[in-house]
Amino acid sequence: MRVNFIHVVAASTLVASTAPRQQSVDTVIDKAVATYNKTKTSKGTFEQAITNPLTGSTVKAVGEFQQQREPARFSFRFVQPKGDMIIGDGKWLWVYLPSSTPGQVIKVPMTDGGAGSLDLASRFFDSPKTRFAITYAGTATVAGRAAHALMLKPKSSTEPFTQAKVWIDTADGTLRQFETVEPSGITRLVTITAVTPNAPVDAKLFSFTPPKGARIVDQAVLGGR
Repeated sequence: MRVNFIHVVAASTLVASTAPRQQSVDTVIDKAVATYNKTKTSKGTFEQAITNPLTGSTVKAVGEFQQQREPARFSFRFVQPKGDMIIGDGKWLWVYLPSSTPGQVIKVPMTDGGAGSLDLASRFFDSPKTRFAITYAGTATVAGRAAHALMLKPKSSTEPFTQAKVWIDTADGTLRQFETVEPSGITRLVTITAVTPNAPVDAKLFSFTPPKGARIVDQAVLGGR
């Protein structure tokens, strides 16, 4: 049987162009997972933009974060809007946003999915190949750092988003930026403007005392627990 030379060249070109991309996906995600597993604490700064497609509005925020993996605790304190904070003390997730809901504190068990969705790394790098279909999405510069981008499509509807795009530092495998689309259509873009892995953290920042007179909305009670 005569084989068309053009078809052979085309096929070989296709293999050559697609194989490195798949290898790149594995290399990038494996490096990110390795970095995540080695990072026990982290602290840094971030910028966030939340876009609601129904209203066409975008709400922006700037803040500082500290995280500890074991036991799982974290602190997100906003510089803008000033005074807003989200604290995970190991047992409870405290959401205090006086800029939008003054006088109210939401209290949620940290075992709930909402708490996990705030973790800047575990939501993407805890067994990602099992939980997501992953494709390569190019390169970019994020906060002055070269990064690879990956698209993550959840294999299960239990994830708090329908799709996510993550930007992973080319040099050290840290998460530099992510964008998620929630089931409601809301898009959340978070850029980590600075991060120090395995930095000393301030344990006092992982505790929260509701302001005097604040209304506590206990989600555990509302859920009948």
